Amino acid sequence: MAAELPLSVVVPLFNEEASLEPLVDQLLTVLRPLGQEFELVLVDDGSRDQTAALLTTLSGRVPELVAVLLRRNYGQTAAMAAGFDSSRGATIVTLDGDLQNDPADIPLLLERLQQGYDLVSGWRHQRQDAALSRLLPSLLANALIGRVTGVRLHDYGCSLKAYRREVLDDLNLYGELHRFLPALASIEGARIAEVKVRHHPRRFGNSHYGIDRTVRVLMDLLTVWFMKRFLTRPMHVFGFGGLAAIGLGALIVLWLIAQKIMGADIGGRPLLLMGLLSFLTGVQLVCFGLLAELQMRTYHESQNRPIYRVRAVLGRPPSATLGAGTGIARPAGNPD
Repeated sequence: MAAELPLSVVVPLFNEEASLEPLVDQLLTVLRPLGQEFELVLVDDGSRDQTAALLTTLSGRVPELVAVLLRRNYGQTAAMAAGFDSSRGATIVTLDGDLQNDPADIPLLLERLQQGYDLVSGWRHQRQDAALSRLLPSLLANALIGRVTGVRLHDYGCSLKAYRREVLDDLNLYGELHRFLPALASIEGARIAEVKVRHHPRRFGNSHYGIDRTVRVLMDLLTVWFMKRFLTRPMHVFGFGGLAAIGLGALIVLWLIAQKIMGADIGGRPLLLMGLLSFLTGVQLVCFGLLAELQMRTYHESQNRPIYRVRAVLGRPPSATLGAGTGIARPAGNPD
C-alpha cells in the first residue's frame, strides 16, 4: 500500500484489555504534540478477553485509531503483518501492548531514523524482567543471532522499532520471524541502528512467552541463516555436500572393487554399505539442490521480485522498470 500518512504506530494485542486504554492515552500524549498526521493501528490477535470489544469502542472515540480484529489467534508475526498491511504511514513504529515499552521513546527512534537509517531498533538496556527465565535466555539468544546473521544488536527481542515503509514492503513475514526483522531487513540491504530505550515492569497480566521459546528461536534462526547465505543460490549448500558424499561413496566402492578383483571377500563388510549410502545420499542432496533452485526461480519470477535492491539513482530520474518493487529510498542524509 502506498504511504498516505507520515507515521503509523502498529501494536499487536493479545489479552491486553487492562493495559489498552492507558496505552492509547500514552501514545496520544506523545504523538499529538509532534505536529504530524499519524494513525494507531491496533491489531487484536484473537484475544479471549474484552480486548476486541474495547478496541471497537475506542475506534469510535479516537479518530487516529484503526482497529484490526483477527478471526483467531495467529501469533505475533501474523498480527504484525496484518498491522503493516493495514497501515498507511511512510514510517512505521512497532511496540508491545503491555506497557513495558515506553511510547515516550518513539521520538528518539524517529530522530535516529532521519539520520539516514532504514530501521532503528530499541535496546532495553535496563530490562525489567525475570533474570533466569527471560534475561539470561535473551542474552544468549542475542549473541547467537548476532554471530549467525552478522547483524550485531544488543536486543533483538525489543518490539519497539521504527521502519521506513520501503523496507517492510520488501519483507514477507511468516512463521515466527518477527523477532528477526532486523536480520531480514539486512538481507535486503537496510541500514540499521540501535538506540537505548526504557523498559518498565509488567503492570497487568502475565507474559505470553516462556522458556520453550528458545527452541523456536533456534529453528527460526536456522531459516534466517539459510535465507541470508543461500536464498538465491540454494545449490551451493546442497550441491557441495552432495558432490562430497558422491565422491566419498565412489572412492569407497572403487576401493572395494579393487579388493574384490584381488580376491578379497567384500560382501559382508560394513564399508560396502557405507559407500552405497554415501553415494545415494549425495545423489539425493544434489536433487534437493536442483529442486530448490527451481523453487527459488519460481519465487522470484512469479512475484516479479528482483534479486537486488536499489537505494537511489543519482543524476537522472529512475526508470519505471527500475523503480518497480526495488525499494528505492530517497536519500535522507548520511548515517554517522
